[in-house]
Amino acid sequence: MLLVKTMRISMLITSLLLSALAGQAVLAAEIVPVEVIKLQGRVVLGGTVIPYKEVTLAAQIPGRIEHLAGDVGDKFESGDLLVAVDIKALQAKRRSVLAKIAQADAVLRNAYVQYNRELIAPRSRSITATPGMGMPKMFDNMFTKNMGRFMGGDSGHPGLERSADAYRSYSGISQAQAQVMQARSALEEVDAKLRDSRSIAPFDGVILAKLIEVGDTVQPGQPLVKFGHVKYLRIQVEVPARLVKYLRIGQFVPAYIDTARTQVDARVAQIYPLADPTQHTVTVKFDLPTWVPGGPGMYAEVMVPDGQAKGEPTVVIPKSALIRAGSLPGVLVVKDDNTSELRLIRVGSDFGTDKVIVLTGLHPGERIIDHPPPGASSGWMPGKPGPTS
Repeated sequence: MLLVKTMRISMLITSLLLSALAGQAVLAAEIVPVEVIKLQGRVVLGGTVIPYKEVTLAAQIPGRIEHLAGDVGDKFESGDLLVAVDIKALQAKRRSVLAKIAQADAVLRNAYVQYNRELIAPRSRSITATPGMGMPKMFDNMFTKNMGRFMGGDSGHPGLERSADAYRSYSGISQAQAQVMQARSALEEVDAKLRDSRSIAPFDGVILAKLIEVGDTVQPGQPLVKFGHVKYLRIQVEVPARLVKYLRIGQFVPAYIDTARTQVDARVAQIYPLADPTQHTVTVKFDLPTWVPGGPGMYAEVMVPDGQAKGEPTVVIPKSALIRAGSLPGVLVVKDDNTSELRLIRVGSDFGTDKVIVLTGLHPGERIIDHPPPGASSGWMPGKPGPTS
């Protein structure tokens, strides 16, 4: 018996709630004028979402593309190989340079041997040395000394001739060392070109644009791929020069992008030191929160402080008046003949908890329908039956 009474009470309460909700739904749809406010000290500027970091990898050596890691949108970690150029010609040149290094090393070792031999057993003639030309060495010394005096040369000192022979042997070592250094420098040059044949991911990111295919022939300086770090995003805005003085690094300003219609706080990350001489604007970059969905290239808007703003009229409407009909929201605007039309609008940041700022599509003095039923379209007015499912 108690269970039956409890069920009856529950059914009564449910019936009352449904009746109240039905009555509320009927009374909710009403015609309201758009609200006009004045936002002091704010200017809405359009910008573009960009990666946190972006690089364009270009060819450093001529050749044929042998390897391409992936397609646009593929993710890679720092150090991964992205693009490789054919290196068969460089490998052959490297083997040739290695042969030259081996030859130069052999010449250097021989020069050291000849120098040590000159120090231990000098080639200059002495009394105790082995006779030359089949005659006693003493006679050779006397002959060369007298011949040197007759020809107007040196005094025939044996030490001078010995020093000349030693210096000649040592200069052979220096020349051989220079040849070795030259060959090793050529090897370093070839190794540098081998490194340049491989384009490595400088950081974690994705391929933003692919400018070549496997088999293409490239020349030095030709762009290969655009690579960007998209885990963190930024908004790049061209700010009028007069407004830059109201910004500082680390400052937070309201912003939003197309995929996130709610207001987000963007942090001023970088202010360029020079202005564009044509447009008289300064490039400013704003960091976005990591949770904001989106990607590079999307449209974004930032509300920049303006200390000289007088407060232009701004249209504000309830969020409950919005009709999500596609990429842009719409509202039912009541015309002068008391009929409605569905008009697409562009909304900005939130105003309070239940209202939103309208950037384009509505004007002060117009009327809209608040709380339209699901599926409402042009021609529907409050008091008419709602669209049937």
